[in-house]
Amino acid sequence: MPTIKEIAKTCKVSVATVSNVINHKGNVSKETRERILQIINELEYTPNLVAKNLKTRNTRSIGVLAEDMTVFAIPDIIDGITERCEKDDYQILLVNMRLYKKFADSYYQNNDYKKIVHKELKKLQSKQVEGIIYIAAHERLINVIPDDIKIPTAVAYGFTDKKEIPSIVVDDMNATIQLIGHLIENGHRKIGVIAGKKDSLHTLARLEGYQRALFEGNILYDLSLICYGDWDRQSGYKYTDIMLEKGVTAIFCMNDFIAGGACDRLDELGIKVGKDIAVVGYDNREMASYEKPPLTTMGLPLHDIGYCAGDVIIHMLEKKENPSENGIYYINCIPYYRESVNKIEIDV
Repeated sequence: MPTIKEIAKTCKVSVATVSNVINHKGNVSKETRERILQIINELEYTPNLVAKNLKTRNTRSIGVLAEDMTVFAIPDIIDGITERCEKDDYQILLVNMRLYKKFADSYYQNNDYKKIVHKELKKLQSKQVEGIIYIAAHERLINVIPDDIKIPTAVAYGFTDKKEIPSIVVDDMNATIQLIGHLIENGHRKIGVIAGKKDSLHTLARLEGYQRALFEGNILYDLSLICYGDWDRQSGYKYTDIMLEKGVTAIFCMNDFIAGGACDRLDELGIKVGKDIAVVGYDNREMASYEKPPLTTMGLPLHDIGYCAGDVIIHMLEKKENPSENGIYYINCIPYYRESVNKIEIDV
């Protein structure tokens, strides 16, 4: 690969003149500029961006630190970050910590978790990234970002307790208000819930949305209609009998896997989803559209979370400020209304 000195020698000009042409600087005559550009093209010269960036301290690179890329939410978030960074010619340096693979579902309770994060953050900073986006595998409090981190940092799909480190998260509460509102509009007034883990931020936000939707629909909140399980199909199967004993006409499952388990049990009992009872899920996983009937659900705005995270970091880099007062960005979900919701005639 030719060097800038070789380009200058071939063109019989100074290195400074070639540098000015490459960087669109200085007063170089049109004839000289065209000759230099022609030689650059013929010799297929590529500027040494690493050296240039080290000199200017402007790498136009953003570090992306993912907890585990095998978790379903993370690839789409990365895609959104990448799209936004491409728009303004930023490159990303991606690190996959593989925490779920190493420590299973409880990795964030492992003593090594914080050490791994700090080690990878230091490595990214040593590579001269200008900003960092940390991607959580599921929404929770992310308290592993050091207080003394020197470059703009944001968290995608998780909350921080520092407004100077923005959080980009799903608007679970308003999405659930919309989903339960759809059930109420179709005549359902006794709506049971099969929730995920009791201490999950997703569970808490979706439960608040459920309560608010009932309030707006003039329906009393009944604590006995709530069952807490896990985020798996077995939970839906297990708690469906309790829902039926309570006489619900609709079951709100806090993810599509739970809803799939509920549909399994209802099918065993000969109860037709979408005709005898309504079942709704959440997340819009691929299996939701293949259920019989296809599930009404809420699509997570994962790509949009990533795009927003990239937008926030670039704004912080170029404007030198956090564009949000409280540091939290809520991203709207996408409703998918399908055949799993039946209409009930309301007695007047």
